[in-house]
Amino acid sequence: MSFGAVDLGLLLPAFAAGLLVLASHVLLGGEVLRRGIIFIDLAIAQFAGLGIVVASALGFEVGGWRMQLAAVLAALAGALLLRALERRAPEHLEALIGVGFVTAACTAIVLMSHDPHAGEHLQELLVGQILWSTWGGLWPLALVTGLVLAAWFGLRLKESPLGFYLLFAVTVTASVQVVGVYLVFASLIVPALAAGGRPGWAYAIGGAGYALGLLASALLDLPAGAAIVLALVAVAGSRSVLVGRRR
Repeated sequence: MSFGAVDLGLLLPAFAAGLLVLASHVLLGGEVLRRGIIFIDLAIAQFAGLGIVVASALGFEVGGWRMQLAAVLAALAGALLLRALERRAPEHLEALIGVGFVTAACTAIVLMSHDPHAGEHLQELLVGQILWSTWGGLWPLALVTGLVLAAWFGLRLKESPLGFYLLFAVTVTASVQVVGVYLVFASLIVPALAAGGRPGWAYAIGGAGYALGLLASALLDLPAGAAIVLALVAVAGSRSVLVGRRR
């Protein structure tokens, strides 16, 4: 294990991808916690993933515009479904979100059951491929992040129940293809939860988690997505312990 062996040319684009994800996810995560719909991100991410699986089964080019369109449409359909459920059965919304997640996940597994590369595809969907990020490949994510932030602050879509769901769907669709389902969930919930409604602290926790996770991945040859999730939880837990002791 040597810091001299760390390839910054590989880690810096990945870290930039993480910062782009955090730029929108910290705000969305705070709103998710306020609304009490914790697992909406997992459900929407899984719907987007299902769209990718369907597109792959139809023979669409990996990363092509048709696959991107399929992912966006699937996520938007999931968002509209969850919004309709929120209106019809708000008292059971969290349970229904869980049902939506497991239904989309199992549908994806069934569709991939005859694919010899299914295990690899499923791992990519869940854990992501953040280490494969390149500076040129970050432009789509950067564009979506900029539009989301403009809509969040300029159009104030967070105040519209339907607008929030649609904005959430677009954001998660862009990020899940870079960092995976697990890291999308962790980026949304862990920093916002640990920061206690303070966005500045949430961004600091998220940035530290991504930096430490990527460094641990490079030094110990660990899966980057899983390492970052664990680092985010560790940083958030450390801050909670320190705050508790001060109080």
